[in-house]
Amino acid sequence: MPVKRYRRDQSEVSCCLKYVIFGFNVIFWLLGLSILAVGVWAWTEKDTFNNLSRLTNIALDPAFVLIVTGLITFTIGFTGCVGALRENTCLLACYAIFLAILLLLEMTAGILGFIFKDWIKSQATNGFQAFIVHYRDDPDQQNLIDWIQEKWLECCGIEGPKDWDRNIYFNCSSEAVGSREACGVPFSCCKQKADEIIKNKQCGYDVRKQDYHGDRSLVIYERGCLRAGEEWIESNLVPVAGVAVGVAVLQQLDVSQIHDKGCLQAGEEWLERNLLFVAGVAVGIAFLQVSLYGS
Repeated sequence: MPVKRYRRDQSEVSCCLKYVIFGFNVIFWLLGLSILAVGVWAWTEKDTFNNLSRLTNIALDPAFVLIVTGLITFTIGFTGCVGALRENTCLLACYAIFLAILLLLEMTAGILGFIFKDWIKSQATNGFQAFIVHYRDDPDQQNLIDWIQEKWLECCGIEGPKDWDRNIYFNCSSEAVGSREACGVPFSCCKQKADEIIKNKQCGYDVRKQDYHGDRSLVIYERGCLRAGEEWIESNLVPVAGVAVGVAVLQQLDVSQIHDKGCLQAGEEWLERNLLFVAGVAVGIAFLQVSLYGS
């Protein structure tokens, strides 16, 4: 007796939400693949795969961070993209579990970050010190610290330019062995001149010498990166928190409960279910702003 096959008259998932989730995760899928490719390329250029023993602190290696981030983003994007397109219950369940775990980790990190902010500050200081010590040893770490000092925070060292004395090339005692960079700082500590087309790579030479002629504050940044980072967080708290809330909102979408309904109706129902969550986040952001600016 032939087995009858029953065909669904319509999709169990609304077309609107299906392609919203699909499009959103295609972006994350490609983004994760790109990040992973950059990390693998960086390790290949340094021949790290054949010399893993050279990694003194793998957690501080920028290429390793890119590889891990790319793998996680690629995996989540893949399960969400294919799961939404094929309406695969198993993949959608995996996708929902991944997002739930991420949301839990984000909330835990946020709470612990607020409670143990002094410890995090200490760890950031130790990490930056390691970057300074190994500045010439790893091109990825060198490029990262140059970007932080020159492009992002416009700072120099941890507490100030004197921190570069920790590096053997910039240490003032290195002048005895012929280091031209002794008692200086990297070029990324130098302020960009308005009429400067090509960056002067020797602009930081001798600026920490006692007999230096000229005003150091006009040549290099004297503010430490630790304080500059704190000021950046304080001034960008609202947009950073907004991005975090946006990610949390997307993660709160329960893809296993998406049925044949329009986006407007689904959005209204989500807002009703998560009103306390949204209000709590808003109050938390306001509280953080008051506490940060008050201190």
